[in-house]
Amino acid sequence: MNYRHQQAAHCESGTASSLLSHHGLAISEPMAFGLSAALSFAYIPFIKLSGLPLIAYRMPPRSVFKGLQKRIGIKMHYETFRNADKGMDALDRALGEGKVVGLQTSVYWLPYFPDAMRFHFNAHNLIVYGKEGNDYLISDPVVEITTRCDAESLQKARFAKGALAPKGLMYFPSHIPTDINYADAGHKALLSNYRIMNGAPLPMIGLRGIRHMGKKIQTLVKNGASEQQTKLYLTHIVRMQEEIGTGGAGFRFIYASFLQELSKILQAEQLAEASLQMTEAGDEWRYFAMLATKMSKNRKTLDTGLLNQKLNECADKEQIAWQTIHRYALRK
Repeated sequence: MNYRHQQAAHCESGTASSLLSHHGLAISEPMAFGLSAALSFAYIPFIKLSGLPLIAYRMPPRSVFKGLQKRIGIKMHYETFRNADKGMDALDRALGEGKVVGLQTSVYWLPYFPDAMRFHFNAHNLIVYGKEGNDYLISDPVVEITTRCDAESLQKARFAKGALAPKGLMYFPSHIPTDINYADAGHKALLSNYRIMNGAPLPMIGLRGIRHMGKKIQTLVKNGASEQQTKLYLTHIVRMQEEIGTGGAGFRFIYASFLQELSKILQAEQLAEASLQMTEAGDEWRYFAMLATKMSKNRKTLDTGLLNQKLNECADKEQIAWQTIHRYALRK
């Protein structure tokens, strides 16, 4: 099969870019992410990962594809399965028909990931483009080259239990448009993402959510958490931000690349300005992660007040970028 692997910064946006490009609609990963309006922030205490709150820096799984369906007119075929064997049979049939198939999986059960990177995270997207014997041919967007996965491991990854359980989800395009109206799709995506980050009614979402998490960190000790529990909490935040598929600072850099690419297509200087501002926000997130890591590893004195301050600075930086984006979008 004439399939070309592309390494990406993130799994779902990378999978979207690869699948659509394979079917003739060339679209970069940042453009796929930006047009889907997938940038976000959410601190969700009632969904637990290893007993700690889910912290998301993007919209939920499938949001990239749903956003692209809404704004550029692609159509996707989705299937989930109650029975694991039937799910694997359906995958084999699709591959037998020559389809390139996207899957939602658990990172923990994918043997080509190093042990240190194998967490119980159930929203990792990858592409299967063939099968040889008992091995599936895998194009994982976050891996440099194509790889393989045995059938037993892939079945475990597809049908893992817990938060965001994939339930064997497989998908592939059923309709691909011939081109993209960047002016229309871009304008709608910018306004939609602005509302996500600035207009969410719950204090756990968007810019308010970033500040909310800062307050939670600062009040941990006051609420009875030990220093060790606080450090464990900080380690969890950094892992969700920098190592697991939610990628906090990384998503800000992807979105900045989208703004830069769209600014060139639409000849929009304000979007280029917003791109630089969003890059600065990503840098601020990286600095926060560095501080939290040093504190959790006893390389710096634990100071939850300083971490709260830094998260407010992250929100401040993002707010500047969103204000620039909003001013541009309102002119259109």
